[in-house]
Amino acid sequence: MANRGYDVVVDVDSEGDLGHTDLQEDLEFHSSGIPFSACFTKFQPLTNLLLDFTDPTNPRKIPPDTSSNPFSTAPSAPSKRFLWTLSFYAQYFDVDTSEVLRRCTSALYPRSPFLDVLDGNPDLYGPFWIATTVVFILFLTGTISAYLAHNLKKHFIYDFQLLSGAAGLVYGYTGFIPVALWGLLRWFGAGDSASLIECWSLYGYANVIWIPVALISWSPISVLNWVSVSVGFAMSVGFLVRNLWPVVNATDAKTSRLLVVGVVVLHAALALAIKILFFA
Repeated sequence: MANRGYDVVVDVDSEGDLGHTDLQEDLEFHSSGIPFSACFTKFQPLTNLLLDFTDPTNPRKIPPDTSSNPFSTAPSAPSKRFLWTLSFYAQYFDVDTSEVLRRCTSALYPRSPFLDVLDGNPDLYGPFWIATTVVFILFLTGTISAYLAHNLKKHFIYDFQLLSGAAGLVYGYTGFIPVALWGLLRWFGAGDSASLIECWSLYGYANVIWIPVALISWSPISVLNWVSVSVGFAMSVGFLVRNLWPVVNATDAKTSRLLVVGVVVLHAALALAIKILFFA
């Protein structure tokens, strides 16, 4: 019986009602003469076809439709960011406070190359707020220094030109010098050694040393002011040269030395401007 096929014959009434039918008595089995294995053989091609399309290693497998599934984890294509959209600039401000503080600490106490600290994720958030803090502290301490030098001879008037001067000096230096350096690197064929955002980030975090310098340099002791500004210059220019040397070294030897000298001279001009304009 296991190897033979069977037909089942059931008697039903004219209305198709099985309710009164006793299946145990009315069921009749007739041999169909077809082997049971032949029935399975007839469906084998269809079974193989279904198995082929459900096999994960089969290139003909039909992928699942996830277009309408809101919980699908399939990666979507990255959206394009254009220069005139806010999303283009937002990606460079996507950094938390702890990471900014860690980068500030690395700028003050460098233990490894700063480009390694950035780890391919330079930001403009830290440089912007560092420059803004330096501007307001220079204005505040410069005003205190001018007040102490006034000796109360007459009514003291706040000089708000110090604020605009600090903004023009700090923002201009931090904004345009990295662009000029990056342009020269591209001109001499070393544009791939550092991106424009990395140059901005490097110069921006180099300004963090001017915050403690400005807090000290309001003193009426001129020697102390010169010493603090000199220390600030030495630490910040050392930070820049140390991290820019591998970048400019991608050019020839003469060009790299000229670029480093230019970086040092411009940074010395910044330090002198801070001392003369705000703490003379």
